[in-house]
Amino acid sequence: MAIAWVLWPAATSAQGTGLRPGDESVVSLGREVYAAECAACHGAGLEGQENWRQRDAEGRMPAPPHDATGHTWHHDGETSFALTKYGVAALIGDPTYQSNMPAYEGVLSDAEIWAVLSYIKSTWPADIRERHDLMEENR
Repeated sequence: MAIAWVLWPAATSAQGTGLRPGDESVVSLGREVYAAECAACHGAGLEGQENWRQRDAEGRMPAPPHDATGHTWHHDGETSFALTKYGVAALIGDPTYQSNMPAYEGVLSDAEIWAVLSYIKSTWPADIRERHDLMEENR
């Protein structure tokens, strides 16, 4: 697990464009991709599924919100990118981990993943965006 964690940030930086929540063309693309690929589970308003902190009947975690009430902003962009592209099991280094969150490698381009993440960040209140910016700077 530690090896994957160390290697992914370097690999994803080279592949993507990074978070660009202030770039309207990126945010617009992200909004469209989010609506098509993410909203069915994470909600059209980024609200997530009910009881997202508790495992469901199959033992899986419901989709968390991506708005200010969730924990997405607690993760740096590289981690969110890796989770989206490679899936939870790969990110945590446990191939047996079961999740309803699919890996989007081969489904979305790196630029589309970064656009979705940029769109999500663009919706957060200024204070949360600032906290996230500080985390990004200090990682």
